Amino acid sequence: MRIERFRWWHIDEVLPLEEDLFGAEKWSAAMFWNELAQRNHYVVALENDEVVGYAGLSIVDAEESWVQNIAVRRDAQRLGIGRALLENLLAEAEKNRVGRMLLEVAVDNHPAQKLYATYDFEPVGIRRGYYQPSNTDALVMMRDA
Repeated sequence: MRIERFRWWHIDEVLPLEEDLFGAEKWSAAMFWNELAQRNHYVVALENDEVVGYAGLSIVDAEESWVQNIAVRRDAQRLGIGRALLENLLAEAEKNRVGRMLLEVAVDNHPAQKLYATYDFEPVGIRRGYYQPSNTDALVMMRDA
């Protein structure tokens, strides 16, 4: 498995993963195009030149960055790919000397919460009905540099 920069040609490959993992709450191609146009830090995890995961980080300023997403194909989960993607985002934030990282995770996504906690992310709030159309709450987690 290797991690490399997310390029525009990866968008078509990640859309089926979005559909499978997030259903009605999936990101559209336009949303990914926008993230890339904003020059946010996005990477893909590749296995045999096939996308098995992806992640993105938006750096707001020297004080704050947001994990936009981390996703791993179902058949590739629990193999350390999510951890590797998160570590890549952490390294990017550190390289840019960002003071803190924040993220939102579904309140019922306990495996992701556990992963984030191992990297010192702590719950700091709840966004009620954040994920639409399911109306699922999001747990906001934060990590100081």
